[in-house]
Amino acid sequence: MAAMITSDPNVMMGKPVIAGTRITVELILEKLAAGEPAAQIIASHPRLTEEPIRAGLAFAAEVKLSQAQKPASLQVFLRGTYCN
Repeated sequence: MAAMITSDPNVMMGKPVIAGTRITVELILEKLAAGEPAAQIIASHPRLTEEPIRAGLAFAAEVKLSQAQKPASLQVFLRGTYCN
């Protein structure tokens, strides 16, 4: 599933996207959070199927879990807002 999500600095400013598209994981998450059914997302983006939508959700969950396991000070440093 991870191969379905890619990140390239030359595509959508490096945001994670569904491989072979310019559809960001962020867009998928926003649409699902707003209550849009997967079928409607697929209808709006014919290159999508349910599998990449699930891959986007799995990717987001993995990122969130990896961030939750880091100390808060490291998370702040990684976001570029670390101050002494």
